[in-house]
Amino acid sequence: MGITCFLPCRKGSERVPKKNIRPIAGYGSGLLEIKLNQLLASRRIDHIILSTNDPDVIAYARSVASTRLEIRARAEELASSSTSTDQLIEFAGAQVEQGDLLWTHVTSPFITAGHYDDMIDMYLRKREEGYDSLMSVNELRGFLWNDAGPVNYDRNVEKWPRTQTLSPLYEINSAVFLAPVDVYRNCHDRIGKTPYKYVLDKIQGFDIDWEEDFRIAEAMLSTGIGKTGIEK
Repeated sequence: MGITCFLPCRKGSERVPKKNIRPIAGYGSGLLEIKLNQLLASRRIDHIILSTNDPDVIAYARSVASTRLEIRARAEELASSSTSTDQLIEFAGAQVEQGDLLWTHVTSPFITAGHYDDMIDMYLRKREEGYDSLMSVNELRGFLWNDAGPVNYDRNVEKWPRTQTLSPLYEINSAVFLAPVDVYRNCHDRIGKTPYKYVLDKIQGFDIDWEEDFRIAEAMLSTGIGKTGIEK
């Protein structure tokens, strides 16, 4: 079946009210408008499933003329603040019979069509090398500690090593998860046992999770620091 995109957009965001559809930097239908334009501009995504319980999201999506976009209403019990990601993963895996599923979010506004295509191409190459899935990450090379002390360097060896020599750690930024549908069903997960880590830069991997993130993204869009890949 090729590459199917799963785009979840539930209503009732608590940390960023109406974040999916709230106007931002001249985009009247907000992050949803940006994301659907990016996904529809991709050469490698064959089908887009917009999973939502939000009437405003549905109304905007219906105005988008594309046979590649399918709106699927989601039951309220799978679209509440108490719905776990594991429950949604089970649901997503049941939406497609075969092929590969690319899970993404509107909250990654700087992942352009080109980025999606590059990640899909990389995923297909890495599958031939033994990886079973792909996830996008940010590379961390700072001085990272937990309650026990440093986690990515040894102060007994060097108290303040150069940051470029630190062993990197990886933060999952939730911009892209890409795996065969079989992984969803067999592993009950959106990544397999051997995921390839696709590193994004700080702007590409920027994720809107809090109100201040929304405002930062709006400033980046307004000043041209962040690029959506969409002609305005």
